[in-house]
Amino acid sequence: MWAMAIRQRAPLVSLLCAVACFAPAVPLWQRSGKWMRAVVALPVLVVTFSAVMSRLNYFEWMFHPVDSAQFVDEASSKLDAKETILAVRYGSDARAYPISQMAYHHILNDVVNGVPIAVTY
Repeated sequence: MWAMAIRQRAPLVSLLCAVACFAPAVPLWQRSGKWMRAVVALPVLVVTFSAVMSRLNYFEWMFHPVDSAQFVDEASSKLDAKETILAVRYGSDARAYPISQMAYHHILNDVVNGVPIAVTY
């Protein structure tokens, strides 16, 4: 509950923090010399970067869903006998998804026995 409350308010809090940083930075910038401007610019850049990153879902950059998985039958599988899998059976259709692959992608869109599913790990 606390995590969701913080996540929902994060954009507003990051915006307020950015404004709190920029408010003293502007007068300092105007009164400063060349070297002092570099000192003022560094925290402003860090705050700007942080405010932008708090509004983006950077996990979308790292983890891409698998839209068209390719499967092989059990006899052709090269999985180790101790490989952990996620398994789905619906009607006469069954699928096995190796955890080693799911750990990278985290989501896989598939159709099992004509029913669209989203497999997540």
